[in-house]
Amino acid sequence: MTRSFRDRLYDINPDYLTFDTLQTLQVNMGDLCNLQCAHCHVAASPTGERNMGRAVVEKIVALLDGRHGLTLDITGGCPELNPQFAHLVEATRHMGLRRIVRSNLAVLSEPGMEWLPEFYLEHRLILFCSLPCYSAGTVDRQRGEGVFARSIHALQRLNQLGYGSSCELNLVYNPGGEFLPGSQQELEAAYKAELSRQHDVRFNNLYTITNAPIGRFRDYLERKGALDTYLNLLAARFNPDAAGAIMCRTLVSVDWQGLLYNCDFNQALGMPIMTREGAALTIDDLETAARAGTGLVLGQHCYCCTAGEGSSCSGSLAA
Repeated sequence: MTRSFRDRLYDINPDYLTFDTLQTLQVNMGDLCNLQCAHCHVAASPTGERNMGRAVVEKIVALLDGRHGLTLDITGGCPELNPQFAHLVEATRHMGLRRIVRSNLAVLSEPGMEWLPEFYLEHRLILFCSLPCYSAGTVDRQRGEGVFARSIHALQRLNQLGYGSSCELNLVYNPGGEFLPGSQQELEAAYKAELSRQHDVRFNNLYTITNAPIGRFRDYLERKGALDTYLNLLAARFNPDAAGAIMCRTLVSVDWQGLLYNCDFNQALGMPIMTREGAALTIDDLETAARAGTGLVLGQHCYCCTAGEGSSCSGSLAA
């Protein structure tokens, strides 16, 4: 039987079981998406109905005011499809935040979304864009027919506006099956060479993210009879050097209703941060959730963040 993730962390340093300092507020705007990717841990789709409304957005804006230097990480689903996306960006423009948008790239070619590239540029948003491979076949199998071509067109448009040079444009890789990412440094070099040679596309950094055994990827593993094998792989590749840098020690995730989580994976699993009395914390309780020493909500799926080079929303944690 695989040892609990909590016990593995405790053996290295008991402090790793607790929150440290708030550096990132990750806002998941909901499960509406123009794609229906095979690996999606939040099971987002064009029929998604769990989407953040104005009331929650206004609370987030109020809490961010005065927090200079904090990172606002906007994700989904496809966050740009949420009607409140533009308002959240515009309302936080002058707050001195590092603002990230996680885009699937293909949204830029959706009807009525032609304004997005210039909007990104106007607000100096940092882009983290999903591109699970530099070959069309692999991307289209995971994300849908024609998505690779749409993604390349979007990247070329962003390059024309200065993204990848004067503005930060990062790509995100995740494996196409039940295996760990390769070396982030080596994959970045390969991506840069191939995308430049084949499509004249440039970007700043490539970040690798290990697939969490949840959502549609878990369904895939179960259909294949590979769930236990994959969980054992993650545990066997546990990297102590990545343990201290797990993102849940510096990040709080907000869902569409305003509930708080230690990460987006916990959010997908319905594992919110709780009071000792068993009540779920909300955006109104951010100070409590982000207090140093607050215990983290952990599970066996957390092994995906410490396997191999480690994994977070900002890529690998240990070389």
